[in-house]
Amino acid sequence: MAKRFRSGALGIMGLAVTFSTLAQEYAPPTESAATQDALTGATPAMRAPPMRSGYHYQSAEIRALQDDDFANPGMLWVDQGDALWRESGPAGEPSCESCHGEPSSFRGVAVRYPRYDESTGGLINLEGRINRCRRERQKQPPLPYESEPLLALTALLAHQSRGMPLSVSIDGPAREFYEAGKEYYYTRRGQLNLACNHCHELNPGRYLRGDRLSQGQPTGYPVYRLDWQTLGSLQRRLRFCNTGVRAEPHEFGDPTWLNLELFLGWRARGLLSETPAVRR
Repeated sequence: MAKRFRSGALGIMGLAVTFSTLAQEYAPPTESAATQDALTGATPAMRAPPMRSGYHYQSAEIRALQDDDFANPGMLWVDQGDALWRESGPAGEPSCESCHGEPSSFRGVAVRYPRYDESTGGLINLEGRINRCRRERQKQPPLPYESEPLLALTALLAHQSRGMPLSVSIDGPAREFYEAGKEYYYTRRGQLNLACNHCHELNPGRYLRGDRLSQGQPTGYPVYRLDWQTLGSLQRRLRFCNTGVRAEPHEFGDPTWLNLELFLGWRARGLLSETPAVRR
């Protein structure tokens, strides 16, 4: 694996991508060491302090854009979400505000998602919780993934926990879903035969063509990406990564993504929420 990163070229999204610069600063662990890490639960990124969000790997200009609420484009979705929060249904169905009051009452909620849901015996993320309220309380159809209203409401609620540490739970019945997400994270896939950890644990801080690899921490979702020119969910980013290694991505809302979200949330525990983050 180390040899491939030093001299090989990887085609991602149809582009020839070289890792020749990686060896100048970093000699990645052997495959057997990475496999042993996966079995024991210890990983290079977890062992090497400090854990860092994607904010650390951005340029000064992008960090400044995120830090300024007047310039941060993601705040447009937060404002849109606030308007939707106070909006009644077409037939007078209750608004979110009529049940929950101000959005600020949700401070500390988003950082605990995804979580185990007793009613379904599976995981539910923040988007799923919003859609459950729509379906059960407002008698409205669920909002599709990546739709503007769902992104806006998710951004609004996640924004209430900005500055709070991620604190998902993997206790009790959640553990099996965490283990499934962990297994997926360390499993090679696609035509490029790469796992998530090959980029985000073995090579954070190095450049993949024009992009600087991060630790892949889910601290700012929904996130505004300059290459998307819009806000997007964590599952959109996961699908993009699958496509990048030439693997068939799962559909939005697939349990595989929920498992991976839980693992990533646990992996990032203690890092602060940044929603809406800005990334390149």
